[in-house]
Amino acid sequence: MGCDHNCGECGENCAERQGGIEKERLHELSRVKKVIGVISGKGGVGKSLVTSLMAVAMQRRGYRTAIMDADITGPSIPRAFGVSGAAFGDESGILPMETAFGTQVMSINFLLENETDPVVWRGPVLAGMVKNFWTQVVWKDVDYMFVDMPPGTGDVPLTVMQSLPLDGVIVVSTPQDLVEMIVAKAVKMTELLKIPVIGFVENMSYFKCPSCGKNHRIFGESKAEKLRRDTGKPVEELPIDPTVASLADHGKIELIEENPLTVLADAVEKL
Repeated sequence: MGCDHNCGECGENCAERQGGIEKERLHELSRVKKVIGVISGKGGVGKSLVTSLMAVAMQRRGYRTAIMDADITGPSIPRAFGVSGAAFGDESGILPMETAFGTQVMSINFLLENETDPVVWRGPVLAGMVKNFWTQVVWKDVDYMFVDMPPGTGDVPLTVMQSLPLDGVIVVSTPQDLVEMIVAKAVKMTELLKIPVIGFVENMSYFKCPSCGKNHRIFGESKAEKLRRDTGKPVEELPIDPTVASLADHGKIELIEENPLTVLADAVEKL
C-alpha cells in the first residue's frame, strides 16, 4: 500500500527507510505520496529551474504536483510560475497557492508583506519555517512534491533532510571542476543520511548556437558521461536556453513546449 506520509493514521514512523530519524508529522488533512528534494552543493546552479521543470514534467503526465520552496532566503519559485499574493489560512491550516495549471506551491513570499522584503533570520528559525510548510500547510492529494532546497550542506539543508521524509533527491550542478567538487560533498551528505540519489542535472551544460547549430561548452567540458559511469544514475544535460530563462522570468514556465528533463521524469515515475 502506498504511503501518503500521514503518520498519524498508520502509526508507523518508517524508521528503516528514514535512517532511524523521526520525521516531522504531515498535517492531518494533507496527503502526499512522494517527496523529492532538489539539492546542490552551492547556490546559483539552477535548483529552482530544475524544481520547476520537474513539477511541470510530472503534471503533464497526469500527476498532481506540488512545490515546497524551502530556500527561505532566496525564494524564486513564485516568480517562475507567476504566482503572487498572500496565502490564505483558516482554523484547519494554511492553504498553498495554485499555479495556472494546478500545481500547489508554498513559499515564504506568500507570508511576507512585500515579496522583496529580506528574510533576515538565523538558521534555526529558517529551518523551523520549512518544518511549518510540512506540518501546517494543507497539501491536497499530492502525487509528487518537489522541495527546492537551500544550497550547501549547512544547518538548514541538514534540518530539512532530517525532518522531511524524502524519497530521494535530484542533484544539480554545472560543468566547472570547482562545482563538481562541491557536488561531491552534497552527495556524501545524502549518503550519510541514507537518502537515495535519483539522478543528476548538469545545468548550463552547453549553448547551442542558433547560427551554426553547434554546441558550445561555455563553462568547460561536460562531466555528464563520467557521472553516469561512476554512479550508474541518470544524468540530464540542461543547456543554456534563453527561451526557458525568459519563460521563468515572466512567470510562464508551465508554457514550455518541450521539457528537457524527460529521463529524470521517467526515474521519478518509477519511485
